[in-house]
Amino acid sequence: MSEFPIYDETNAPEAARGTLSGAKAAFGFIPNLLGEMAGAPPVLDGYMALNQLIQKTSLSPKEQQVAILSVSRENECDYCVAAHSATATMTNVPAEVIEAVRQADDVPDERLSALSRFAQAVVRDRGRPSSDEVDRFLAAGYTRENILEVVLIVSMKTLSNYVNHIAETPLDQQFAPFAWSVPQAA
Repeated sequence: MSEFPIYDETNAPEAARGTLSGAKAAFGFIPNLLGEMAGAPPVLDGYMALNQLIQKTSLSPKEQQVAILSVSRENECDYCVAAHSATATMTNVPAEVIEAVRQADDVPDERLSALSRFAQAVVRDRGRPSSDEVDRFLAAGYTRENILEVVLIVSMKTLSNYVNHIAETPLDQQFAPFAWSVPQAA
């Protein structure tokens, strides 16, 4: 088991303290992932900057969360699937959409389904989704701009998903109701 310290705003490296204080003010707590990332302040800053940029995309907050959750599911990140299930709930993503993504089932909304499938294909195919995947995404009403925005989301979530895999980030109690783990093969 890898053991990474989980810092807070009082004991983190000086360069990370302000970012952690801001996270605590925004969320009411410092998520364990951010506390771990604080051990390398540029990693924490990079993650937070990517998160801010995603909020500026043309994707709606609901679409952003579906894509983020889909990438985390495809990367099999227990921590981020739980955390973003909570965030998606707060963003009014329908419960049946969240559950479908968590279970890798068909999403019961045609447009969000296309987004979820495309985000997963970008991860699964290492940035080389098939022409058919791209065409299906565009046919659902998305644009080439949205393709690039999904790549931005994949970038942010790959950073956090990999940190969680390596650090074995413990799930925060705030996300416990949304706990998830990779389904075991029968």
